[in-house]
Amino acid sequence: MDKEKYMISIIGEQTVDGETDRVEVLTAGQFIKKRDHFYIGYKEYDEENPQEWSDNLIKVENDLVTIRRKGPYGSQLMLERGRRHQCIYSTVAGDMSIGVFTKTLENRLHEKGGTLEVSYTLDFNTDLVSENRFTIKVKEKEVM
Repeated sequence: MDKEKYMISIIGEQTVDGETDRVEVLTAGQFIKKRDHFYIGYKEYDEENPQEWSDNLIKVENDLVTIRRKGPYGSQLMLERGRRHQCIYSTVAGDMSIGVFTKTLENRLHEKGGTLEVSYTLDFNTDLVSENRFTIKVKEKEVM
């Protein structure tokens, strides 16, 4: 049985000092609804070293999204509409605490997939680092 029976499309944008970078990822993954929460799981591979990957788990509960990345550089981001959270982000230099303020969060997920859109800022010592947004689309793989 195919454990990764969903296609997950992620489009992310990050703006730093007026310069915007855009990343698009299409990958197979898992999607389930458990109680009133949705879970999206997928592996993210390192482009320069494809043998290394991170396991990503996104938990969506109403106006709160928690993103956990397990791997060489783990992190946990909490995104809650209209709120700022302190989150831990691992880098080559070590762990650091960053502020995450969620500006918008649109949860249009349902039992068969759907869309999640979030925009947020990152700050370090309350100094703005970047403006960010992502859209995640989840749909069942088409059966051949």
